[in-house]
Amino acid sequence: MFVDQAIITVRAGTGGGGRVSFRREKGEPKGGPNGGDGGKGADVVLQAEDGMHTLYDFRGVPLVEAPHGEDGGKKQCHGGDAPDMVIKLPAGTLIYNDETGELMADLKPSDRIVIAKGGKGGWGNEHFKSSTNQTPRRATPGAEGESFRLRFELKLIADVGFVGLPNAGKSTLLAALTRATPKIADYPFTTLSPQLGICELDAMRRIVMADIPGLIEGASKGAGLGLDFLRHIERTRVLVHLLDAQPPDGSTPAENYRTVRHELTQHSEELGNKPELIVLNKVDLLDPDEAGKVAKKLARELDVDAKQGMLAISGAAHTGLKPLLERLWVMLHPKGGGVENWKAVGGAAET
Repeated sequence: MFVDQAIITVRAGTGGGGRVSFRREKGEPKGGPNGGDGGKGADVVLQAEDGMHTLYDFRGVPLVEAPHGEDGGKKQCHGGDAPDMVIKLPAGTLIYNDETGELMADLKPSDRIVIAKGGKGGWGNEHFKSSTNQTPRRATPGAEGESFRLRFELKLIADVGFVGLPNAGKSTLLAALTRATPKIADYPFTTLSPQLGICELDAMRRIVMADIPGLIEGASKGAGLGLDFLRHIERTRVLVHLLDAQPPDGSTPAENYRTVRHELTQHSEELGNKPELIVLNKVDLLDPDEAGKVAKKLARELDVDAKQGMLAISGAAHTGLKPLLERLWVMLHPKGGGVENWKAVGGAAET
């Protein structure tokens, strides 16, 4: 199950208390103070973990409490510091203070962040000795650790995001390009959660792809799967706008394009300005001559270059996939940049 939100209270460890004790040695029955300090309470640490793509583990977990520091001992023995409490989260998780709404952290791959600091240990009575108080019977307790009510929101990190109306063929295309196994069926909203896959163009080039659930008119206002998944597209670098070459409802590819584009721009200006590639899908269902006419008409209606801003493919028939991948690679690396080392669910392309 894909879960992309969770609310949890984290509580760092309390420091150990200081110790009141005195030396008891032969010949010195009433020696000076030697109470040790308490150990530090454990920090709560958030760590981005490779291979995690859901917050499912936090369902039904209202509280995570870190261990406390050890109390100080006799003979100036310092109490042991408690080991950090590490919470593993998927890269791309936003951490908010649920009470104030403040964004506290944005986990990137390999990040390790202390979100709640453990309390300091208390002082033993040795700290309070003086020329006028040679037998102090005072020690301090450890300080309490920080505590926060946190809200986790996961935004997938991917190079390319597939967008389009339901049944545009996004899941089929993801399955054709990667080893991801999204649900594929002939009815709307078969994809109920974002799906990740990784495509290897060759031994040195890889692209992380995300299949975002289908958008409908009004998605930016919460219609359909709307706002729950629009935010996942925000983390993608390039959008592949997938269009059905022969929509079953009698609409046209251009109309469907404008519907989705409207929802993207309504959600955020930044999302509306993302680089995109228009891809006409399911051309295997048309005669070759007819497919060419549909592609040219679409390019004309959308005022895009038919050769540079648009491609015609078939995810089901695995046609046109190699040019698609090469075009995406150039868009992601316009200056021939290095290979991105993202990791995600999936494997080598099967094109």
